[in-house]
Amino acid sequence: MTIKPLHFLKKRVEADITLPASKSISNRALIINALAYSPYEIENLSDCDDTNVMIKALDSNDTTFDIGAAGTAMRFLTAFLSKTVGEWVLTGSKRMKERPVKLLVDALNSLGARIKYLENEGYPPLQIYGSALSGGEIRLNGSVSSQYISALMMIAPYMQKGLKIILEGNVISVPYILMTLNMMRDFGVKANFENNIIEIKPQSYKPLRYKVESDWSAASYWYEILGITGEGRFFLRGLHQHSYQGDSKLAELFEQLGVHTDYQSEGIEITTNNHTCSRFEYDFVNQPDLAQTFAVTCCLKNIPFHFKGVQSLKIKETNRVAALITELNKLGYVLHEPAEGELAWEGQTLPVNTSETPSIKTYDDHRMAMAFAPAAFIRSIVIENPEVVSKSYPGFWDDIEKIR
Repeated sequence: MTIKPLHFLKKRVEADITLPASKSISNRALIINALAYSPYEIENLSDCDDTNVMIKALDSNDTTFDIGAAGTAMRFLTAFLSKTVGEWVLTGSKRMKERPVKLLVDALNSLGARIKYLENEGYPPLQIYGSALSGGEIRLNGSVSSQYISALMMIAPYMQKGLKIILEGNVISVPYILMTLNMMRDFGVKANFENNIIEIKPQSYKPLRYKVESDWSAASYWYEILGITGEGRFFLRGLHQHSYQGDSKLAELFEQLGVHTDYQSEGIEITTNNHTCSRFEYDFVNQPDLAQTFAVTCCLKNIPFHFKGVQSLKIKETNRVAALITELNKLGYVLHEPAEGELAWEGQTLPVNTSETPSIKTYDDHRMAMAFAPAAFIRSIVIENPEVVSKSYPGFWDDIEKIR
């Protein structure tokens, strides 16, 4: 599949959607469950590329693991394998070999690990010599990916001295750190996060029957569709009001963009609320994966916006800031970067030829495909390489067909 032509004629939309399980929770649960030597299988695991490569690696008897484009798996497995006795090679796709991992490797090596680079300094593939880790105290820039921090946290209970992480500067993606902390506590490990200091003493995880909740990031595209069409309802199964996922913040944010949320026992019902702000401003430092959804929504609703806290988008599956600027320009919207870590649209547009169908490039990025799909309610578009949604939401196009 190379293209997906889309054009939705319906203006009122309605569907009952069973969302995929949370990838973030699934991947953490797999690592912690393995560290607990649990006899129980995790229930409702995400059926996506990132989680599937993690399952394959953890169940494999091989010593070389190719995790493709799965960034979460690269970070979590680097830490996990560093404390697992043996010699391991961890590699990935061409894009993965361009994504930096030096901060995590340096941190692990300072804690007693032995990790070497097989090709370019600071990047995968990695040669990992797994052994017991001494642990101790490290300092990390708080603006690094929270996955580095979570990777270290999850193996910390098995370090001989435990682990103390002092986060310096501006700490981003705090909800993901709290997610890891809460899940570690679910599995019986005591950990503390206060004044930008994380402390975890030597201890052990306890086996636990665990069920993964649905993915709030995946829900964002259904909020986007309702916000754009302005009429309809969706029931999204498996979401909870009191979620470990920081992206659950989208329910509150979309109240400004015309969508209301009702929490029910089996999930949430979202409906249009006939309220739209005149300008949208938000700091996405704690919810970076929502930025693409909100950028496209605001443009299609003709709402100028100014985002902050999007610096981490430049080291995702692609440079998402540049990708948004380029692809929204094809639809006539002129975005810019007011400063590093910011993205804005002040309402400036370019004339577009409505007789031509713009082709949206996805850059091997699942969120580009899903964030731009709702644009088909405004005009005909083509989504290139639509299969990239398999990274987090394999059933996305099937679910879209329910309202098409």
